[in-house]
Amino acid sequence: MFASVALTHLQHYNARAKHRPAWKDRFRIATNRRLADGRGVFNVGGKREMDARAEKRAPRLSLISKVLLAQLGLSVVLAMLFWGVDGFVAAYSALLGGLTCVIPNAFLALRLVVPRGDPGAGALLRAAYLGEAGKVVLTVLIFSMVFMLVRPIAAWPLFAGFIGAQQVILAGFLMRDKEVLTEVLKRTENGK
Repeated sequence: MFASVALTHLQHYNARAKHRPAWKDRFRIATNRRLADGRGVFNVGGKREMDARAEKRAPRLSLISKVLLAQLGLSVVLAMLFWGVDGFVAAYSALLGGLTCVIPNAFLALRLVVPRGDPGAGALLRAAYLGEAGKVVLTVLIFSMVFMLVRPIAAWPLFAGFIGAQQVILAGFLMRDKEVLTEVLKRTENGK
């Protein structure tokens, strides 16, 4: 008699239910249904419209890629300017100076961008320290190779190419600030 009462009580309590109780069903809540359908919670358009807008946008280069391409471009432009003014030796000296800056910066960029096993801040800081140390070592190594292996060399165009390519990094900071400013302006215009 007591066993049957206990079993009846368990059946009414739904302890071994074949179906989830209504209050545990995730998809009865409208917000979860919208999220499961891909419509989002607060947007009006929906997932398909958002994907279509994202496909229309042109792929954008990251700031690191823009800075490296600008450094390389400035090195080529300086080489052409020195070729027109001082001749071929000054041109390849300026190009070598620019490459002496671009190659170590590309190494640092790869150290920072390549995914690591540990996604934490400590791993990023370690990668930045190793990347910066590698950048300094590569810069010294490339300069020593240029001075030992390349004859004749023009020192002023070499250092002008190096310093000019280094200055592009400052322009990269300005580009980043401009992008942040335009995003803030877009947000304030959309908020009004």
